[in-house]
Amino acid sequence: MIDRIEIFVTELPVRLKRIFSSGSYDTGPLGRVLGKPVLVRIHADGVVGCAQIRPIAPGHFVADTTHSVVAAIREIYGPDLLGRDIFDIEGITERFDLRLAGNPAARAVLDIALHDAMGKAVGLPVHKLIGGACQPVIPLEWSVSLADDVGVMVAEATRAVDEFGIQVLCLKAADRRGWRQDVRHFEAVRKAVGDEVVIGVDPNTGWSVADAIAATHALRPFDLGYIEQPVARRNLRGMAAVRREAAGVPVMADEGLFTPQDAYALAEAGAADALCIKLYKIGGLTPARKIAAVAEAADIQLNVGGLATQSQLEAAAAAHFYASVPQRRMMGAGEFVFGLNTTAPDPLVPETEFVVRNGSVAVPTGPGLGVTLDEDALKKHTLLHEVVKA
Repeated sequence: MIDRIEIFVTELPVRLKRIFSSGSYDTGPLGRVLGKPVLVRIHADGVVGCAQIRPIAPGHFVADTTHSVVAAIREIYGPDLLGRDIFDIEGITERFDLRLAGNPAARAVLDIALHDAMGKAVGLPVHKLIGGACQPVIPLEWSVSLADDVGVMVAEATRAVDEFGIQVLCLKAADRRGWRQDVRHFEAVRKAVGDEVVIGVDPNTGWSVADAIAATHALRPFDLGYIEQPVARRNLRGMAAVRREAAGVPVMADEGLFTPQDAYALAEAGAADALCIKLYKIGGLTPARKIAAVAEAADIQLNVGGLATQSQLEAAAAAHFYASVPQRRMMGAGEFVFGLNTTAPDPLVPETEFVVRNGSVAVPTGPGLGVTLDEDALKKHTLLHEVVKA
């Protein structure tokens, strides 16, 4: 039975800034709690389950913030978990729905920590609990930030390909100068990396339907791999229209997918060829499996993304889910490369074999998530520590 839950807000020594259509994604300056990752440890009968999530807010499409995640766990979800069995996932999920709906990042970090605890309790990796290792080696995607200077985007793309062997790139799009500038970015990157690399675009809802259709036609000669969430998240008709005009170029839903109900609505509208599962926005592994079931029933593929900003734990959770899904049901590659020591090492896991090799990563095989925290590093980088107990 769960007897206590620890909440940590942890520092990111290396600041990461990225630009997409709605603004910037910024991990923030040293010492500030805002925008920092939240780590939890769930203690139950001698087993300790760990997980970490960095809320994407402030900014863009997810409402969770570091402060809201901590408050939701401290005030609502944490106390409700005390005395519960770590294996009672469906009961816990239902209780969370009734007590405090939404708050996917807070629920995700708890759900993943529960899976880590379950794996450790039975001595199995998480993927063995949710479907097995259909794909023990996972191809990776690199998301390239927008930049005013196309040379900056080219440099990031070529680094991903040359240094890490990445074979799938996703260029952020919806440049403030218009879709034609996005086409120029794409053409420059395609010329730099060659024809063998798959390149998609992600306007992050920043295009109108007309812009999306025009851009798709203009990008086709450069071998456009896919289009991710081109228009507003609720505009299912617009997504369906873009998909019809794309004529074979897959359209992926991201910002429009938070729940299994969203997955059903997208399928019913014919609005997507693939659904992008990011654990922090949907609430963890439990809803991920439900969304995957909807996608399978509708013959829609999946993609697994995520921030995983310098977080081995967050990247590992995404990898376990990806590994559990058969290859034919996946589109693209795993977008959690920034948790694999590519932009900076995880400060909490200084020693790791969970890294990129030849554009791919092997799913961890140790119990639970298969990632071991350095306790001294955790103490050093903790900005806030709270405990929920009876």
